[in-house]
Amino acid sequence: MATPDDFRKLALSLPDVEESSHMGHPDFRTGGRIFATLGSPDADHGAVILLPEQQEMAMEAEPAAFRPAAGAWGRQGSTLVRLGAVGDWLGLAIRMAWENRVAANKRKK
Repeated sequence: MATPDDFRKLALSLPDVEESSHMGHPDFRTGGRIFATLGSPDADHGAVILLPEQQEMAMEAEPAAFRPAAGAWGRQGSTLVRLGAVGDWLGLAIRMAWENRVAANKRKK
C-alpha cells in the first residue's frame, strides 16, 4: 500500500527528475519528458509509462495494483497504479518508467 507522497518521493529520488503539471495533475519528468503522473483518473491512482512487456510483468506480479490505461495509450504501455493496492513493485515500476524515458531521450538527440 502506498500514498501519493510515497509515489512522489520515489519519482523525485531518481536523477534529473523534476515535478511539473500536466492537465491539472502532478507529473514527473526527465529531460523535459513525462514518465509518471499522479492523480489520474483519481486521487487513488498514479500512472507510469512502461513498455508493453514491462506492463505485463507488473500486472502479473501485482494484479490488484496495475492495469493498462484506456485505449491506445494502455496498449502502448501506459499503466495505471492503484496506490492503495501496490506493494514492492511501485519503486520498480517508477524506475523502469524513468529508465525508459532516459533511453528514449538519448535516442532523440
